[in-house]
Amino acid sequence: MPTIQARGLTKRFGRDVLAVDHLDFDAIPGGVTGFLGPNGAGKTTTLRMLLGLVTPTSGSVLIDGHRYRDLPNPTTRVGAVLEASGFHPARTARNHLKVIATMAGLPFRRVDECLDLVGLSEAGDRAVGGFSMGMRQRLELARAMLGKPDVLVLDEPANGLDPQGIAWLRDFLKLYASEGAAERDGGRIVIVSSHLLSEAQLIVDDVVVLTGGRLAAQGRLQDLLAGSKRSVRVRTPDAERLIQALHDAKLPAAARDGYVVCEGGTPEAVGPIMVENRIEVHEMVSSTESLESLFFALTGGEGMQLGHAAGPTGDYRRFNDGPPASPAASSEAPASAGPIGGQ
Repeated sequence: MPTIQARGLTKRFGRDVLAVDHLDFDAIPGGVTGFLGPNGAGKTTTLRMLLGLVTPTSGSVLIDGHRYRDLPNPTTRVGAVLEASGFHPARTARNHLKVIATMAGLPFRRVDECLDLVGLSEAGDRAVGGFSMGMRQRLELARAMLGKPDVLVLDEPANGLDPQGIAWLRDFLKLYASEGAAERDGGRIVIVSSHLLSEAQLIVDDVVVLTGGRLAAQGRLQDLLAGSKRSVRVRTPDAERLIQALHDAKLPAAARDGYVVCEGGTPEAVGPIMVENRIEVHEMVSSTESLESLFFALTGGEGMQLGHAAGPTGDYRRFNDGPPASPAASSEAPASAGPIGGQ
């Protein structure tokens, strides 16, 4: 079973910039772990330390008990996408992956398998310079999976994807994390970072919340949301009587925007009170705090973006994500040096 563990992880740039401050976290297999927080919270720096691209000032982050640089055959253990820009614009998608496979000593059959996995089989012989940003994200994901890694690390993977693409990504990552759970005693580890909260809420199972380089919260997403504030809103022509009845039952209530709002209430508590007092009800809505509200409370909301909700899942093998990138956006330099799993 793969493991990732950080203890006391700290990174300081110069004297004045403390990017990550004594961070402790664990990532568990079988689900998608989200690194969430405002821009500048330390998410990317943490992932770069995990991949051996940045040296910690103190503390450690280990994969299966080892630093990334000490892993045997790291490409078969860890795949990573930190940015979708390591392409030669004139090289085809298939040849791009063949170059990476050659460097890693991987068989070429994995190239076509990975192109198929991300829905780029029909675009394999097209030059990457004509790809949209979403297609480039898919190509980088294919590159990261060439070695069939047990750990997948993705920095802002929803960038450039349209709602259908985000829905595809959500389903794909959940499947990849859970795939092979029996033989791996729990599945794979998938880590994604994001500041787009509506997308993150649809993708992640566990969260590590960072703010100012420090850990703000960690745990199962459903557990964090279960402990958040609940409320009941009721639309009724008997608003004053309902408010008084709720007050008599020691429940908070107030009129707000045409509704009677009971903060902290539940339908099970409010419903019988309305029946007992024969109060006419036109609408009753129960709600809990969203991931967005929770993060505003944890981080102050600075740098957070609401994003857009994902649409229905489409057939990821037969669509592209928007128009091709502009020529100016297509002129990436050739891939820079770094770990093949995370260049």
